[in-house]
Amino acid sequence: MTWRRADPAFMKLLIGFAIVIAMIVGAIWLTRVQEQASASVRHTLEVENRVRGVLSRLQDAETGQRGYLLTGRAEFLDPYDSALVHLDGDLSGLEQAIADNPRQRARVARLRHFADARLDLLRVSVVLYQNSAPNRIDVDRLRRGKALMDVARSIVAAMVAEEQQLLTVRQAMASRAASRLTIGLLAAAIALSLLGAIVLLDARARLRRALDDADELARANQCLTVEATSREAAEAQVRQMQKVEAVGQLTGGIAHDFNNMLAIIIGSLDLAKRRLAGEHARAEQCIDNALEGAQRAAQLTGRLLAFSRQQPLAPSVLDMNKLVGGMSELLRRTIGDQVRVETILAGGLWRVCADAGQLENAVLNLCVNARDAMPDGGRLTVETSNAHLDDAYAADHAEVMAGQYVLVSITDTGVGMPAEVADRAFDPFYTTKGVGKGTGLGLSQVFGFIKQSGGHVMIYSEPGVGTTVKLYLPRYYGEDRAAEIQRRESGPLPLAKGDEIILVVEDDDRVRHLSVDTLRELGYTVVQASDAVQALAVLSLQPRVDLLFTDIVMPDMNGRQLADKAREARPDLRVLYTTGYSRNAIVHNGVLDPGVNFLAKPFTVEQLALKVREALDAEGM
Repeated sequence: MTWRRADPAFMKLLIGFAIVIAMIVGAIWLTRVQEQASASVRHTLEVENRVRGVLSRLQDAETGQRGYLLTGRAEFLDPYDSALVHLDGDLSGLEQAIADNPRQRARVARLRHFADARLDLLRVSVVLYQNSAPNRIDVDRLRRGKALMDVARSIVAAMVAEEQQLLTVRQAMASRAASRLTIGLLAAAIALSLLGAIVLLDARARLRRALDDADELARANQCLTVEATSREAAEAQVRQMQKVEAVGQLTGGIAHDFNNMLAIIIGSLDLAKRRLAGEHARAEQCIDNALEGAQRAAQLTGRLLAFSRQQPLAPSVLDMNKLVGGMSELLRRTIGDQVRVETILAGGLWRVCADAGQLENAVLNLCVNARDAMPDGGRLTVETSNAHLDDAYAADHAEVMAGQYVLVSITDTGVGMPAEVADRAFDPFYTTKGVGKGTGLGLSQVFGFIKQSGGHVMIYSEPGVGTTVKLYLPRYYGEDRAAEIQRRESGPLPLAKGDEIILVVEDDDRVRHLSVDTLRELGYTVVQASDAVQALAVLSLQPRVDLLFTDIVMPDMNGRQLADKAREARPDLRVLYTTGYSRNAIVHNGVLDPGVNFLAKPFTVEQLALKVREALDAEGM
């Protein structure tokens, strides 16, 4: 069929389709115009929120500082400290948001100047209060502070006023665009109706079906587009938050039961080995192998807890020079003769507050990794120094607070790592070692421990040159006296003194029987209970109990609640807690409560003997 012989109705249908297509294209264009207008409105509202946020943060800082000067309570400085850390970033974000408005850019520059001046004045007031004059108020400084805040408020008011004007104009534009879009859609609908009226009945029916299908498809596509956009934005936001949280929840959930099983394995094998000493050499070798495997499983659990930042820490004030110096011999024995170990200890080193055992493990872990990176030998350097991380560094690194730190650097001359490997070095279960040579949790454990201690860790590496891992721990500002780092020399286990009596409370029968047998092997008189209610009944009948050795995670009443109730009747009762995983009974913010004696599951006979003796021999409670 040629165009000259075409049916007039068909030609009208084509013309009608052309008109409809033109209208649809116009509607799409109007939709884009409306979206742009709506985006402009949202941008204006965002700028207003940012401006008000800057003023609010500055006012909070001033209010917090005033509360601190009036009360002397350090918690009032939290808004002030937050302003020091975040105000520069807030202003930078505001500058980016109003980059297209020269007048607003000039106002932001002035606002930054007066905000910095006000923060400097607040800082001077805090320093003077802390150093020399807690009861003296400088009236002149108060007047200057008020004047600075008045100028800042006037700048904010001018910026908000201009944004309100822009908002009015942009809302009008959005309204006009919406009206035009509505008219366009109505025109398209009318055209479709007219088009259906001028065709034959059968063509009109087919066209109506096609249009109905097209409308349905458009609605479905629109719904899918909206849903996909909304879901993608929500998932992108949630993925990052859940990434580490999911691993942490999984770790915590399995740790308790897993450690109970390991406690049975390690304790039973350790006790059996002692009873078989001097006999059955082949059986003892098998026991040694099983014990080593179980201990490796326990270390794996510990690394999982460390990575998820849920291991219970017992921090104390430490001298890093003494800690690193005391590890020198251990490092040389562990690293071997092929690698030359050097320690460089800075003078005037600040103190830190951290868990000494976990910190030693972190340093040793990094040194072993360094040794593995130098198969043909090399030089390993462990260096201490004072360090300062400024606001610019903190702004570029998540979870880092600007301030003073003690730095421990571990440097090797090994094979190094390419950038893509170094970027993933702290990821859990990521390892470049061969099968069976690493779990991929060593550096993750270090990372989790340092972060849980409020510190920061960085890795620098270059292929063929070597690697440096830097551990930053916050400077301790309390009493300048470091705790002594105790290292027990090998020797006989401490045993019971006289007829000391221990009450063992554990809901897992096998773990309880193992603990009872071990303590009796060490010479103690032992009574036992399977839960807190039974334990309280035993305490009411037993005239004397020297130590309560209780699990924490138990049904109905946990170990902490049991100890509190027991001490109501027996204030002098010594308590030793144990568990494989505990979130908040005796651990808060990742740190053991003060005065708490704690033994993590699984434990060996030696660990149990030492901890029980320590709890019984401690002065006071």
